[in-house]
Amino acid sequence: MRTTSYYPVIMTDDLAGTAAFYCTHFRFQPLFTSDWYVHLQSTEDEHVTLAVLDGQHETIPAVARGKVSGLLLNFEVEDADAIYAACRAAGLPILKPICDEAFGQRHFITADPNGVLIDVIKPIPPSEEFAGHYEPSALPD
Repeated sequence: MRTTSYYPVIMTDDLAGTAAFYCTHFRFQPLFTSDWYVHLQSTEDEHVTLAVLDGQHETIPAVARGKVSGLLLNFEVEDADAIYAACRAAGLPILKPICDEAFGQRHFITADPNGVLIDVIKPIPPSEEFAGHYEPSALPD
């Protein structure tokens, strides 16, 4: 299988509010908007996309309709501290305050209006203990 694109789709009961959340706080813009689906693209990287879907739409099998659950979106960024400050200033819930992890991340966790967790990550060098778990080409500079 040759994949040509990959993006998460968040099923929600608040299509407009969820799309606006990602546009306002995470620099996305809509590329396609309907009353049941919005396709978003990062304003900073055209390859970063995300979609929002009415969880009751007929294209979803009846047994799977509803809201998203059990999802964690990771956004790797250049400056997690600046985004952390902006999220706090905007009153977003901070579920895990910004911190450095021995496994190689400076990060914090917030959530969107649906409860989808958003982990904002700046890769950092891991501790010696964790460095051995990485494929050498995957280690951050």
